[in-house]
Amino acid sequence: MRDFTKELPDHTEKYIGKNDLFLEIFEGENLPKATNNRPPLLFVHGAFTGSWMWSKYIPHFIGEGWKCYVMNMRSHYKSRQLDMTKITFEDYLEDIKVVIGECGVPPVVIGFSMGGILGQKLAETVKIAGLVLIDSVISRQIHEEVPYEQLEQLISGIIMPAPVREELSTIDESAEDIAFQRKYLAMESSSAFNAFIYSTESKGISIDSDSISSPCLVIKAVNCEDDDRRGRVSAEHLRAEYKGLWNTTHTGVLIGQRYMESVDTVMDWLKRF
Repeated sequence: MRDFTKELPDHTEKYIGKNDLFLEIFEGENLPKATNNRPPLLFVHGAFTGSWMWSKYIPHFIGEGWKCYVMNMRSHYKSRQLDMTKITFEDYLEDIKVVIGECGVPPVVIGFSMGGILGQKLAETVKIAGLVLIDSVISRQIHEEVPYEQLEQLISGIIMPAPVREELSTIDESAEDIAFQRKYLAMESSSAFNAFIYSTESKGISIDSDSISSPCLVIKAVNCEDDDRRGRVSAEHLRAEYKGLWNTTHTGVLIGQRYMESVDTVMDWLKRF
């Protein structure tokens, strides 16, 4: 199995904050002078994952002169393990704020899945240079306009086990891509997860888009018209640019064989900074 974390260039690793959040900082060699005037990029992972999920992305961004902060929330990947039965969605917001403090200046926040809805909530009150949502969990407002046909069930347990990836391949993920994820996927806080899912009891996370002033980009994995509508409505809600990637999977946009389509979309959007 190819482990993409082993192919990352040399970089700084450190533990920050009272919860010992594991942070990886990447800076390429001989970066252009323009880097000094650019905001750093802060990569925020999704549920069950960690900074390892960005392993295919990072070399491309540092190669173009971007300084990259790749974080891990409490109890994720190499961060110090805490009592996950007590961890909340709000705790993860606090973790992102700690890392932003480490950045020194407002970063461009790039959030995947749960990291995307966290990024939106954060941007209501925290100054950031930009917001990129990669197949983000949708907000309550988007679900009210384009609801899911089937609602999930609230997780009754206090901790969610890692999702099972038994399939050999998908439309855009090879067996090797899936094996890589299977190696690192870990458990998640049920409290945090229940906060943003849609069920008969939970209505998801509300986002006040009027409070978000930073430029935004929405990238959506699309496999049906409703997927595309959710992506477009999300972009409208945030006054964002939109890119729908048809026939891609949720994790495939980060790990799959067509991940460069997402990378190129983000890179083109970043050219204005």
